Amino acid sequence: MPTPVNQLKQPLKDKLVQQLATIYHDVPLEQSFDDIAQSLLDIMALSRKAVIAKPFTNHWSEEDIVLITYGDSIIKADEAPLKTLKNFVDNTLSKTINSVHILPFFPYSSDDGFSVIDYSSVNESLGAWQDITQISKNYRLMSDLVINHCSSRSAWFDNFIKGEGQGSDFFFTALPDDNLSGVVRPRTSPLLKEVETGKGKKFVWCTFSHDQVDFDFRNPEVLKAFTSIIKQYIDAGVQIFRLDAIAFLWKVVGTPSINLSQTHEVVRLLRTLIESAEQHAIIITETNIPNTQNLTYFGNANEAHGIYNFSLPPLLLNTLLTGNCLYLKRWLMSMPPSQDGTMYFNFIASHDGIGLRPAEGLLSERELDTLVHTVENFGGKISWRTSDTGEQKAYEMNIALYDALQGTVHGKDKWNFERFICAHAIMFALEGIPGIYIHSMLGTKNDYQKLANTHHNRSINRRRWHVDALEEALADKDLHHAKVLSTLKSLLDIRIKQSAFHPNATQFTLHLGLQLFGFWRQSKDRKQSVFCVSNISDQPVVLPLSELNLIITDSWVELITHEKITELTQELVLTPYQTVWISNI
Repeated sequence: MPTPVNQLKQPLKDKLVQQLATIYHDVPLEQSFDDIAQSLLDIMALSRKAVIAKPFTNHWSEEDIVLITYGDSIIKADEAPLKTLKNFVDNTLSKTINSVHILPFFPYSSDDGFSVIDYSSVNESLGAWQDITQISKNYRLMSDLVINHCSSRSAWFDNFIKGEGQGSDFFFTALPDDNLSGVVRPRTSPLLKEVETGKGKKFVWCTFSHDQVDFDFRNPEVLKAFTSIIKQYIDAGVQIFRLDAIAFLWKVVGTPSINLSQTHEVVRLLRTLIESAEQHAIIITETNIPNTQNLTYFGNANEAHGIYNFSLPPLLLNTLLTGNCLYLKRWLMSMPPSQDGTMYFNFIASHDGIGLRPAEGLLSERELDTLVHTVENFGGKISWRTSDTGEQKAYEMNIALYDALQGTVHGKDKWNFERFICAHAIMFALEGIPGIYIHSMLGTKNDYQKLANTHHNRSINRRRWHVDALEEALADKDLHHAKVLSTLKSLLDIRIKQSAFHPNATQFTLHLGLQLFGFWRQSKDRKQSVFCVSNISDQPVVLPLSELNLIITDSWVELITHEKITELTQELVLTPYQTVWISNI
């Protein structure tokens, strides 16, 4: 006899009610938690298929590689950029990457997409929903859920100003004389924006800019609105949700208003809804904050499926610029292994700059100052924030990664290409899923023209390639672009075939001195071991194989060069920035 539908859905509804009670425990509400939970189930169309997802399940493997790109990173005359993007990925990367993160593709008013005007539409200058869906048919599609704020030009905010209609009560306000001194945010602009509304003068909370107005999730209608948006995205083929700026979601006057317990519970609730609606869908939290705080978004394997490994970019850059892996090694040794059902999302370049907050407590002030100074010498720009004490502190380094690695702390040198490849060889082998920025894949350099046109530091690493110019650059043997593309593809092609590179496979840090950075990966079934060692200096370094745990009964091969290891006591001389992946066969 089949189980009645209401009994099937009850465990899920009970879980939602419990989560809602935790989120809104001190918020007076007109609706009951039961009614709100039922509304969320109805919006997600879960009333007839409500199943709680199985915990500790890995929805990923060593074959997962994410390409990070804007919808118009590559453009062609008289063609929708999303079509151009799909053609490029199909023709160039389809055998290498299986997932595409298209950065915000919605109508927007500023911040290159992160000030969304309309969450339900595709920016007409990029294409249409059918273009998004077409990409999702061939690749696992990752999309941003810009959930902390929206554009001040959105219909919701227009209604807030009018004082009526949907959105009129969607935004967080405070008063200028409130205690806001402890608020933590990554900008130096005033926190509150004064607005005349149909209900009088209001002061709207703006974590990032006055064009990005923050939502008030104390109102359950905001949660319902975003649940509806999530359902639309799932229906369009989105399987990976990037929760943008999620750490700032819940605000309480008189507190830092970052990483509050209610924010964590909202993430848990969204996970419950998303994975109940689409069993293979996952959440990745974007929390550009100190490392120990970032790790809390795993919860007990019941919060984010993945977290951005924000400490990796500044630490790896520091390692390659100084020729010393001490800080990177210390950090890696301290990182907890991801439980089944969770994973690290590794990256070393993105549409944003290289954040410095995640290096706080990991690099000394002197190391940070040297890093900033070196990046500036290589043509980069620095973005600033106001610290708790009112001091201006470097928040982010804005530079194309290829240019960031054109030398060391001692100046420019001839090892730019090798150093750049070394950075990626390290990242590709680490525990987690690698995300590679399209401009890293192409070896794009600083875009000073776009920087001059926009006056925004982040524009330096957001070039828009015309197809003809890109094809010309890739065909020019005197340029580095084709060499970068083919070398990175080759490394990734090797990576996706190694079970020891599963995102949750064992990882153990090796102790090989300060010029050799190494770690051991072992497959979940313990059959494959890969020893990953990189010379992070500009001088040749000897690697004694006796320092590695190469089992005598196994045969061993270096995966990148395909050279067999004939003597387990031999010494390998690693050229500057060379990486070896030594595997049993």
